[in-house]
Amino acid sequence: MAEQTSSYQTRINDNVRPGFYRIELNRTIWVVPQHYQNLTPIGTGAYGCVCAAECTKTGIKYAIKKITRPFDSAIHAKRTHREVRLLRLMNHENVIGLHDVFTSSTQLQTFISFFRYLVTLLMGADLSDILKIQRLSDDHIQFLVYQILRALKYIHSAGIIHRDLKPSNIAVNEDCELRILDFGLARHAEMEMTGYVATRWYRAPEIMLNWMHYSQTVDMWSVGCIMAELLTGKTLFPGTDHIDQLQRIMYIVGAPTDEFLDKISSEEAKSYIRNMKRMERKDFKQLFPDAKPQAIDFLEKVLNLDPDYRLTAEQALAHDYFSDYHDPKDEPVSGPIDVDIEGDFPVLRWKEIIWNEILNFTHEQMLNEQKQKDMKAADALNMQSIYIPGQNDDSVTPVVRENETETNFRFMRNTL
Repeated sequence: MAEQTSSYQTRINDNVRPGFYRIELNRTIWVVPQHYQNLTPIGTGAYGCVCAAECTKTGIKYAIKKITRPFDSAIHAKRTHREVRLLRLMNHENVIGLHDVFTSSTQLQTFISFFRYLVTLLMGADLSDILKIQRLSDDHIQFLVYQILRALKYIHSAGIIHRDLKPSNIAVNEDCELRILDFGLARHAEMEMTGYVATRWYRAPEIMLNWMHYSQTVDMWSVGCIMAELLTGKTLFPGTDHIDQLQRIMYIVGAPTDEFLDKISSEEAKSYIRNMKRMERKDFKQLFPDAKPQAIDFLEKVLNLDPDYRLTAEQALAHDYFSDYHDPKDEPVSGPIDVDIEGDFPVLRWKEIIWNEILNFTHEQMLNEQKQKDMKAADALNMQSIYIPGQNDDSVTPVVRENETETNFRFMRNTL
C-alpha cells in the first residue's frame, strides 16, 4: 500500500511535533497524529479539505477536516470556534459528533500560524451524492426525512438554529442511517441574525428579507426543500440570485398575506414584494404527482411563507407521514447549551479561545480513554472470577460475513 502511493505521498518528519507525521496529498501538507493512517482525499470546500483516515487504535474510519484559514479574520475564527464547540457538545445518533480535534502546534504563541483539524466519524455518502445516481422510494424518503427531523428536534431543543441545511450537509451510510453535518453557520436562537446565510436554494424567505430575529423554523423550510428534491430529483427553488430566489419561491407558494408583510422590518423589501406580480399558490398535487397525500400535506405545512405557521420539528415528527417511525420516547432532546458562540472578539482572542477548546477536549479524551481501559480491565477480572472449565472455552466459531456494502451507494434497495 505504501509503495503504491509513494508517488504522491511524501513524509517529512523533521521539525514535526512528537507523535505526528507530515504527509503531502494533492499538493496539500497534512500534519496528523501517527495513529491516523491511510489518508485519502475525499473532498474540498471554501473553509478546508477533508481526508478519510483509519485509526490504528480502533480500526475505525474517520473523516479529518483540515481548516485552512481559521484566523484569516475574526469572522473565520468565530466560525471555527462555533463548529468546534457545537460538534463537541452535540450527542445524538443523527448529528455528527466530534471524535477528535488537534493542531500541529505545541504552544499558543505559534498556534495562529498552524492549521486546525477536526475528526468525525466517516460516513458513506451525502444526500447530494445519492440524488445524482438514483431516485429514492417513498419508504426511503420517509425514513431519511424522519431522521432529519429527529436531529432537528434535538438541535432546536438546545436553542440552536443550524441555518445551513442542504443535501451536501446531510450524510448517509450504507444502512440508511443519517447524520447532520457542518455547524459552522449555526447560531443561538435568541441572537440577532444576518441575512446572508445558508445556501441560497434552501434558504428560508425570511432570511433573505432580513428578519433580524427569525426562528428555528428556518431549518424547517430547508427540510421542505430537501424533501421536495428527494421526491423529484430536482432542486425546488434553484434561484440564480437573491431576487430570482424570492420570485421562484412566490411563484410556487403564492404571494404573501398582509399579515406576513407587516412582519417585514425592511420597508424596501416590503415595497418590492407589494410591487411584484400577484401569484397564486400552486397545487402541490400537480407539483409532486407521485407523492402520497400525507407527503403533500407535510410539504404544504413546512413550505409555508409565514414562519409563524410553519411546523416545528417536534410537530413535524408527529405528522401522519412519519407514523411508521414516530416514537416520542425515542426522540431525545437536549438541555439548553449555555455557551457563548457569538462573541465579537479580535483574532488574537479567538486564537486563545480555540486553543483552550482543543486543550480541554484533549484532556477529556484522555480521561475517557482511561475510563474505557479501566472498564475493560474490570470486565476481564470479572470474567476470570466466574470461569468454569468446559463452559468458557472457544467451542463456538463465530461466523464472519463478507462485506456486502456496495461502493456505488446503491444500498437503498436492500434497506428498510
